[in-house]
Amino acid sequence: MRYPCLVVDHDDTVVNSTATVHYPCFVQYTREHFPDYRCTLEEYFVKNFDPGVVAFFRDDVGMSDAQMKHEQEYWNAFVQDHVPQAYPGIREVLLEQKRRGGLLCVISHSYRDNILRDYRANDLPEPDMVFGWECPPEQRKPSPWALEQIMATYDLAPEQLLVLDDLKPGYDMAQAAGVPFAAAGWANDIPQIERFMRDNCDLYFKTVPELMAHLFD
Repeated sequence: MRYPCLVVDHDDTVVNSTATVHYPCFVQYTREHFPDYRCTLEEYFVKNFDPGVVAFFRDDVGMSDAQMKHEQEYWNAFVQDHVPQAYPGIREVLLEQKRRGGLLCVISHSYRDNILRDYRANDLPEPDMVFGWECPPEQRKPSPWALEQIMATYDLAPEQLLVLDDLKPGYDMAQAAGVPFAAAGWANDIPQIERFMRDNCDLYFKTVPELMAHLFD
């Protein structure tokens, strides 16, 4: 086992959720509340990548704080009836991490309860720690706070962890904590995202089998 602790993002890293859940929800919400706003799936991926969801909604869509809170409530109601599917092979990766005695933690911008529901629905191993959107804003990605909690709880050095994420906030979080970072490249084929990740990240995996081979071979 190469890393005693694997720290995974959730959306578009473990489950295929942007294309099948989050973007359809966003389209439905903006049609109802921002009817003049348009955004393709590719644009949605790029804007979530950088500058991130909060700045995207505030500066690009033009949501006020109250509207962002309303959208958050709308989104959370939507996802209760829409369960994303895990990527083929990711279950085997997570099971092997646990089988070998490793830790599995989640740091995500989804809610903890929704993450755990998705893990149960996809028969994934239960994570050891989960940090989701319910954390105060100053503790969410790209803040290194959650990584610091994991390292303190399990007495781990930064190099004993690997963060696996598909977006720049996860990369920024890992950089701030001095933790190795691997980009999950299987969610989309957007050149500017792949170029940034390949140029800047410690590791880049285009497929789940590539990740499996690196972690355990």
